[in-house]
Amino acid sequence: MLNLEYRMYGLVNYQLSGIQKGIQFGHAVVEYGNIARDLGGEAFKLYDKWARNDKTFIILNGGTTNENIDRTGTLQQHSEALHSNGVLRAEFREPDLNDTLTAVVFLVDEQIFNKIKYPDFIISSNASHCRPLILSMLPEYRNWLKLIGGSKNIFLREFLLNFKLA
Repeated sequence: MLNLEYRMYGLVNYQLSGIQKGIQFGHAVVEYGNIARDLGGEAFKLYDKWARNDKTFIILNGGTTNENIDRTGTLQQHSEALHSNGVLRAEFREPDLNDTLTAVVFLVDEQIFNKIKYPDFIISSNASHCRPLILSMLPEYRNWLKLIGGSKNIFLREFLLNFKLA
């Protein structure tokens, strides 16, 4: 994992000004570093590798923020989806905005964003009729899954298709 390139992706509230989006993203990156340091082990090694070598930010429009349990904002929903799928993420809540969620960040490796080196799985014509369960049993699919780093990376590839740059 340490031989891969990493990027720090983040989702920010769409209502913020451009400079505020960057500042909120930065606050969340600091939180991510704190979480990784506290966890230690692989989490900290990956963060430290990114912070020392890769250093790339990808700031995406995360939509709305709303802490109301009856109608949570899309930023809260996206953060929960990341958490539910085992993605280490950090949140930042802005004290000057009533402690609302303004940014969520997470590390993404090249197996997710480098579609040249790690292309999408193409279903062969003789397997195009297969259901997902059957498809997952095909050796070529299992090899591809291993190539891109597993099911969490499949989730992230699909998840990130929903966003545009902030």
